[in-house]
Amino acid sequence: MPALIVAGAQWGDEGKGKLVDYLARQAHAVARYQGGHNAGHTVVINNEKFILHLIPSGILHEGKLCIIGNGVVIDPACLIEEMDALISRGVNIGENLLISENAHLIMPYHMALEAASESGMGKKAIGTTGRGIGPAYMDKMARSGIRMKDIMSPDIFKERLKAAVEKTNRLLDVLYGAPGFDLESVFEKYSGFARRLKKHVGNAGSVLNKALREGKNVLIEGAQGTLLDIDHGTYPYVTSSNASAGGACTGLGIGPTRISGVMGVIKAYTTRVGGGPFPTELHDELGNCLREKGGEYGATTGRPRRCGWLDIVALDHAVRVNGLSGFALTKLDILDGLDTIKVCTGYRIDGEVTKEFPPDASTLERCEPVYEELEGWKDSTSGKKKLSELPSGARKYIEWIEGRLGIGADMISTGQRREELIIVKENFH
Repeated sequence: MPALIVAGAQWGDEGKGKLVDYLARQAHAVARYQGGHNAGHTVVINNEKFILHLIPSGILHEGKLCIIGNGVVIDPACLIEEMDALISRGVNIGENLLISENAHLIMPYHMALEAASESGMGKKAIGTTGRGIGPAYMDKMARSGIRMKDIMSPDIFKERLKAAVEKTNRLLDVLYGAPGFDLESVFEKYSGFARRLKKHVGNAGSVLNKALREGKNVLIEGAQGTLLDIDHGTYPYVTSSNASAGGACTGLGIGPTRISGVMGVIKAYTTRVGGGPFPTELHDELGNCLREKGGEYGATTGRPRRCGWLDIVALDHAVRVNGLSGFALTKLDILDGLDTIKVCTGYRIDGEVTKEFPPDASTLERCEPVYEELEGWKDSTSGKKKLSELPSGARKYIEWIEGRLGIGADMISTGQRREELIIVKENFH
C-alpha cells in the first residue's frame, strides 16, 4: 500500500495542513519529516481553528498514529505547550504521538545565537522566525547536537550539554558580546521536559517500516516548501532542512522504494515570508487585496506574507525536484471576481528570456517576469465540492495549470473549512 508524500511546491504556506487532515482519514500513520516549530498548519473543523506547529495534522482524527521524525528539530517546551493546548480542547494525544529518539533538540542557546546573528546582518538578514532552528541544524551537522534520546539519560545529557554550553558561551561572548547560559539551569529544565515526553519517545523509523511491511497507508508531510529547501531553494534565503520530497526518506528512516507518490500543494497565487527574491511579487493594491482576502499572515508568527501572481517557472522546478505525481490547488476562491489573472511563464534576464528557474538568489533578483494573461471569473468558487460547480473561467485556469505542468490536479480547495474541498482523484484506495 502507498506511502504518500505531501510537499509544498512554492515558498511554503500553501495550505498543506488542510489537505493532510483530509488524507489522514485513510491513513494508518501520519509522519512529519523535517523543519521545526516555525511551521504552522491550519485546519478548520466546524468553524473551530486548530493551528499545529510540530504535531502532524492527523492528530485531529481519533486513533491515528502521528510521528515526529528524526529530521525534525524540536523545541520541547513548544511541543509540550502544543500537546497541552490540544488536550485542553478535547483532542486525545494518548498513545497516538510518537517522537523519534533521534530527533535533535532546539536548545535555548540556539535561539540566542540566531537572534544575535540576524541582528548583525542588517539588510542582509534572512528573515528567520528567530526560533533557533538554523543553529540547531548547524549543531546536528557539526555532530555536537543533543538528541531526544540524550535527554532521557541524565549522565549522557549532562556530558553533552556541558560541551555544548561551553562552546556556545564562547561564541556568544567573542562574536556578539552576548551573555551565556548556565549549565545547571538548562540541565534541570530539559530534564523536566524529558520526564514529560519519555512515554512518547521511541524508534519511529522501525514503527514506520513495520506499518509499510504490513500494507498500511502512511501519509508523510513536510513543512515549508520546495523553494525554501536548503539545497534546491533560493539559497541563502531558505530554511535549514530539505523541505522537498527527498527529505522524507532521510527524515523518517524509510527507503525511497517505499514511496508511491508525491502530491505537491500549490496555492492559486504565490506568497513568500521573510527576505529573498520574489519575481511575481505585487507591490500594489492588488497585492494588499490578496493578502487581506486570503488571510495571508503567518500562522506561527503573524507576519504579513508577500503576495504575487502564480509562477509557472518556479512550479516547473518544483515538479522536477519532487517528482510530483499530482497536485492540490488551494485558495482558488481568493481569485474570485478578478477580470484577468496573470501567470508568469518565463523570466527575462539581461534581455534574454528563460524558462529555467535560476539556481541562485542573486540571479533570481535580476529576473523580470514574463506574463500570460488568462480570463478571470466573476461567480464564486467558495465552498464548491464538484468540478462541474466551478465557473468556466476557474475550470480553464485549473486545466491551463495542468497542461503547463504536465500533471493533474488531485484536489482543489475552495475555502478554509475541512469540507470545502473538491476531490478529483483519491490518493489512497
